[in-house]
Amino acid sequence: MDFIEELSWRGMIHQMMPGTEDQLKKEMTTAYLGIDPTADSLHIGHLVGVMMLKHFQRSGHKPIALVGGATGMIGDPSMKSQERKLLDEDTLRHNQEAIKKQLAKFLDFDSDAPNAAEMVNNYDWMKNFSFLEFIRDVGKHITVNYMMAKDSVKKRLSGESQQGMSFTEFSYQLVQGYDFLTLYRDKNCKLQLGGSDQWGNITTGTELIRRTTGGEAYALTCPLITKADGGKFGKTESGNVWLDPKYTSPYKFYQFWLNVTDADAEKYIKIFTELSREEIESLIEEQHKDPGLRPLQRRLAKEITTMVHSAQDYEMAVEASQILFSNKAGDALRHIDENTLLQVMEGVPQHEISRADIEAGIKLADLLTDKAPVFPSKGEMRKMTQQGGVSVNKEKVTDPYAPICADMLLNNKYILIQKGKKNYYLLRVAD
Repeated sequence: MDFIEELSWRGMIHQMMPGTEDQLKKEMTTAYLGIDPTADSLHIGHLVGVMMLKHFQRSGHKPIALVGGATGMIGDPSMKSQERKLLDEDTLRHNQEAIKKQLAKFLDFDSDAPNAAEMVNNYDWMKNFSFLEFIRDVGKHITVNYMMAKDSVKKRLSGESQQGMSFTEFSYQLVQGYDFLTLYRDKNCKLQLGGSDQWGNITTGTELIRRTTGGEAYALTCPLITKADGGKFGKTESGNVWLDPKYTSPYKFYQFWLNVTDADAEKYIKIFTELSREEIESLIEEQHKDPGLRPLQRRLAKEITTMVHSAQDYEMAVEASQILFSNKAGDALRHIDENTLLQVMEGVPQHEISRADIEAGIKLADLLTDKAPVFPSKGEMRKMTQQGGVSVNKEKVTDPYAPICADMLLNNKYILIQKGKKNYYLLRVAD
């Protein structure tokens, strides 16, 4: 597989330094990508870079994931209007371990292949570097004029931000440049990958390598991903879409991809999956013939949910998604976890009922009128039941006076009532 060709048709190249393609054709090349360790999970904004590393390894080259422990203590000024909070070492180490577990789903770290992936932390080579050593050994090679010409610096100094720019942030590109120099010397790393906002920092690294060693190093960036309507990719009303299920459940993760627009699905399926060009073109053709079937969104959601979580999590997310729309979802309801159930039922009216009533075998008509105001009267409840319009846990009710017992509870705590086609109520047992 040709890395540049693969990234080109997927729409994943923004800028590339001359000579990069020749270098990749000449030999197995080592490349690195920096990852910000400010959280103990990646979010989908990181995935473009991670997919670049994945394609790089698939192409026979060696990827390095650099966790920016040192640079994370400073904060990258690129495209930021203010400084980030700084992290302590214990937090950084915890975040690094969590991130490596997530990356292991995309990259081969453990085999003995010559292009097995590695993870490094720039804090390891920066922590004992004194300030005087740094400005003597690194700072003297790059002029202030060169640093001031970078877009990330110019924007912060031009008055767009009221806060100006601290010396700490101004020095960021030197620290990142030194990372590239260190990996070039220690691991023969000749290429840095990153988002288009990193171009200035990356080229400072190639310049530092050239001026200190006379060697050649290269840069390749991918475009920043946006939505077709110009909105920010990866943000929802509740914030970032995370890879860790404790922050974003597999159900919500799946729903995010399932609900992207047709235009975005056409772009994202190239970037966030390993599907071949032929398969993607066939899906796009299907979508154009019958957009209502949403084959692009369904396949995108399947591929990425399975890759980030698991096939089992994907199946559960599909089942959970069908609960409100399928009359045969009774089995699915019984084995989804509480967190997913509550997310599926977000916005559905909830009422508290007592466990004592359930244990006493309360009749359904009494439960849905006296204990939870689902129906205004038992007469209306009987009438709708006779018309086949009442379900308990997606099972049609034929007897309005059937007893409700404890083994009907979902997750030992909930009962889902459906009234008519579209009205749902979640009854929650209070102990």
